Amino acid sequence: MMPLVMALDDAVATPAAAGGKGASLARLARAGFTVPPGFLVTARAYEDFARQAGLAGPSRTVVAQAGPAGPASAEAAAREIGDLFAATPVPDVIAAAVIGAYRDLGPSELAVAVRSSATAEDLPELSAAGQQDTFLNIRGDAELIDAIRRCWASLWTARAIAYRARAGVTTEQISMAVVVQEFVPADAAGVLFTVDPAGGAPDRVVINASWGLGEAVVGGEVTPDVATISRADGTVCQYQVGAKERMTVPADSGVREQDTEPRLREMAVLTGAQASELASVGLSIEKLFGHPLDVEWARAGQQLFVLQARPVTGAAPQAERWNDSLAADYLWSAGNVGEAMPTVMTPATWSFLQLFMTRALSPPSVPGYYGYGRIGGRFYVNVSMAASLAAVMGMPVRRYLAVNAAAFGKLPPAAEVPRVPLPRAKIIRLAVPATAALLRRVRRSTRQMAAYLAANPGRCDALRADIARIGDGAALAELWNSQVETLLLTGSDMLAAAGANGAAFLLRVPGRLAARVGPADAALLLSGQLPGQEPLASLGPALGLAQLARGEIDRATFARRYGHRDAREIEVSCPRPAEDPAWIDRELASMAAAPQDARDLLARQEAARAAVWDRLSRKPKKAAAVRKLVTRWASAARAREGTRSELARAFWVLRAWVIRAGELTGRDDDLFFLSYQEILDVLRGDEAPLSSVPGQRATYALYRGLPTYPALIRGRFDPVRWAADPARRTDFYDERSAPAPQSTISGFPGAAGLVEGMARLIPDPAGADQLEPGEILVTISTNIGWTPFFPRAAAVVTDVGAPLSHAAIVARELGIPAVVGCGNATMRLHTGDRIRVDGGRGTVDVLSQVI
Repeated sequence: MMPLVMALDDAVATPAAAGGKGASLARLARAGFTVPPGFLVTARAYEDFARQAGLAGPSRTVVAQAGPAGPASAEAAAREIGDLFAATPVPDVIAAAVIGAYRDLGPSELAVAVRSSATAEDLPELSAAGQQDTFLNIRGDAELIDAIRRCWASLWTARAIAYRARAGVTTEQISMAVVVQEFVPADAAGVLFTVDPAGGAPDRVVINASWGLGEAVVGGEVTPDVATISRADGTVCQYQVGAKERMTVPADSGVREQDTEPRLREMAVLTGAQASELASVGLSIEKLFGHPLDVEWARAGQQLFVLQARPVTGAAPQAERWNDSLAADYLWSAGNVGEAMPTVMTPATWSFLQLFMTRALSPPSVPGYYGYGRIGGRFYVNVSMAASLAAVMGMPVRRYLAVNAAAFGKLPPAAEVPRVPLPRAKIIRLAVPATAALLRRVRRSTRQMAAYLAANPGRCDALRADIARIGDGAALAELWNSQVETLLLTGSDMLAAAGANGAAFLLRVPGRLAARVGPADAALLLSGQLPGQEPLASLGPALGLAQLARGEIDRATFARRYGHRDAREIEVSCPRPAEDPAWIDRELASMAAAPQDARDLLARQEAARAAVWDRLSRKPKKAAAVRKLVTRWASAARAREGTRSELARAFWVLRAWVIRAGELTGRDDDLFFLSYQEILDVLRGDEAPLSSVPGQRATYALYRGLPTYPALIRGRFDPVRWAADPARRTDFYDERSAPAPQSTISGFPGAAGLVEGMARLIPDPAGADQLEPGEILVTISTNIGWTPFFPRAAAVVTDVGAPLSHAAIVARELGIPAVVGCGNATMRLHTGDRIRVDGGRGTVDVLSQVI
């Protein structure tokens, strides 16, 4: 008879006895690989527990009653079975066997990892990765027994029930073993693939690595380091340092998430020798098993541990292109879109943005001729196409580029922008009705804008609640048709209307005002402030933090107002800040480091503005003309920022819709890797689109591991080859030849003022807490996720941006000098350099350099 527990390296630890994970670890232990010591609680223990408690029959009955058409029923079944398990004590004979093995392992309070090991998982034909639960840093007899019971119950989670149903595994075919191993308090951990998961290089081993325990990497919660190693000779072909924003660490009991220390975010997790050693271990494991594997590993001190090895099911998926630059010789700009969408997009997000762009682009794209696209998964404006479309409609290319410089940022001279030979008659035939429709929507949306801005927060809250209550895939698909799509289109129309109505004022008023009162006073007056009205939406999180810290609002109010705003607020796969219980505490901590908060800075600006108005009051006619210009600017800026904030709120609803679709279909986050049209098909029962998910996942992982691409790209651009070039340019890529780097650092005047100080180079908002008070922030671009950190900065310098970019607007509001759209600031400057920022002239002078 099968024992209740067995040694980890027991020769009879087969999948039937020890589950897929347990059998794999037993094989590794017998072969001499370093796995943490432990023991196996066999499938017999689970079966005895279920039989003695009378749970086996009810569990299978509940699942059978859920039926194949019941994703929501699977959830109900999981809850019912979970309650049964929680209320049932573990029999004494099983508990005694487990505790005896635990005592043999070490001290009575030894920390262990308790991992579920179903008999139908980690098999070549059935991975089941992530379907059952793991509990880490468990201490003592009672915690151990409870963790084992929870592992048993996880055999019946909704996602596991749905996964087995899709794979055709019946309830009679499954059981559950549990692996108990000494807990490894890892310094670093990750996953190793013995074949390239993107399918692009069959002769490569790929390693993902991050600090702390491996859960953050496995769960996709961080951007890890990515190393590629030659299978032939073990040399490191490429090592890309990831952001490593968060890390999983041991707590007093269990584990917790925390922000990664700034110095560790910039540091490589693995040396070249360590990466090569890992690859060698992985290939040895592959040789033992005879097929490609993904291997979970951990390093504690100098000791390398193997935590798990599972087959790569099926052939390595081929990576998708996601690269519109390959079509022809075009000029592409990240411009302002780079700050709104600063990272690689999942397919779901890209499909939503394509729908958004059908309503928000001017001149409108027409079928086959798109003024935007994605390069390596990132959002770019196709300047060549947009300018050529405008030329067909009667606006010369030179004028189009000049008018849009405030949006696109620095561009080459018009003569150097590739043109697209467009069929004039066809374009006019397609564009005229599209333009007329856009104008009609602008007029309608303008009339409705005030009501929309007031009602949209409540509408979004109600719609998210409706989504959470839906228990049927077809009903969720119908909700898309009836309400969710309309929400996105309405938000798109409102932002388009705000842009169309305010573009002329936002582009022309600064120059006219500067001509009347001078650049310094113009910058003060153009701060979006109107008596009796709220500040710009971009300032909301920073001002809200100040109010929260002073006790003027409570935490719930702060979350309700600003919980949808974040650096990646348009990427639907990313949690919103309000979904993170620790978010507000981190924001308050970031504010506490600033010498003054946003409200202090706003008060300083208000006093300075009052002084300007006081001087102007001596010339009433001039003051009236200036006030008219300022009012127009402020109204346009407020509408633009407000509608942008509400569109971000709508994207939170889109995220909720995709999450619920994943829950109802049992596919969880797989659906982020489909377009919304494909998600609708899956909700209606067509699973064919799901076959593309592995390739889409691999492509997303590949591109997300690369550094931010240049703001300007001309011609065909290969992100992987560019990232591997140690001499790569981050400001401008030209397929024809490498443009000569600029010897100066200059950009657009973002916010007036002259400051000298130490530069702090921070490429990603995840590292923004490295900024010390009084330092000058130097980065690629900023967006709403950076706003709480602005009060710390003495000045702001960005590669990407223009006078209407986030950095310029917020810096001007707070009275912080800013130079935006420099193109090469992050190439030329380093942390520790002493620099002078002249926000009025748009220049950055290097006074001394650290290297």
